[in-house]
Amino acid sequence: MRTLAAVQGDHLRRGIAEFIGAFTLVFIGVGAIMVGSGGLIGVAVAQGLAIALMVTALGHISGGHFNPAVTLGFFVTRRITLGLAAVYWLMQFGGAIIASLLLWWIFPAEAIAPARLGAPLLHPSIGSGAGFALEAIMTFFLVITVFATAVDDRGAFKAVAGFGIGLVITMDILCGGPLTGAAMNPARAFGPEVVYNVWESYTWIYYVGPFAGGVIAALLYEYLFLRRPVEAPGPEETGLIEPGVGE
Repeated sequence: MRTLAAVQGDHLRRGIAEFIGAFTLVFIGVGAIMVGSGGLIGVAVAQGLAIALMVTALGHISGGHFNPAVTLGFFVTRRITLGLAAVYWLMQFGGAIIASLLLWWIFPAEAIAPARLGAPLLHPSIGSGAGFALEAIMTFFLVITVFATAVDDRGAFKAVAGFGIGLVITMDILCGGPLTGAAMNPARAFGPEVVYNVWESYTWIYYVGPFAGGVIAALLYEYLFLRRPVEAPGPEETGLIEPGVGE
């Protein structure tokens, strides 16, 4: 039985890995938005690569969540304790805030202001309900990919799981980026919003949407795909073999 000190040390080690991953996503992703080079494709590739490489580098330490919605999915399926989930959430949001503070300090004001320090923006042509649905659906794709590649032993080899996860982020941004900013990650939205102090009436969609999509995806994969089906009894076990059959 591990001592309390050992548990706390393990939680800290895992939490620091989550901090680094969330920090990398926000620093590289928001930096790419403010630089503007490559347009939507550049932003999508930058964020996809950031997550792909961090999951590959640190996934064996913390599981490579780097996203509070992913952590919630692991918690509701009982793959992580509440105590460790709380550490992950603290580190993920903390990493996003520190990355945003450094971006605000490093980048010139003429790059920060038009992008609002990377705070996600809802397109005026769609409402909050549509934005919520889009964020939930995109996060659903992300979390179900995490479970399929990094959790399910029957899925893709875990050594390449990071690239599958990174590619789904790239895919989602190419689709939803112009409409909601394709945050798919409450920490990704929270860091720039706190540092730049920008809050809108629709800000809630970047929290409720990813959490909802993540929970649905996690529960669906856990109980529909991961749980081994119970095989139906054979005719010998049910006594339904007709007399003379097989003789």
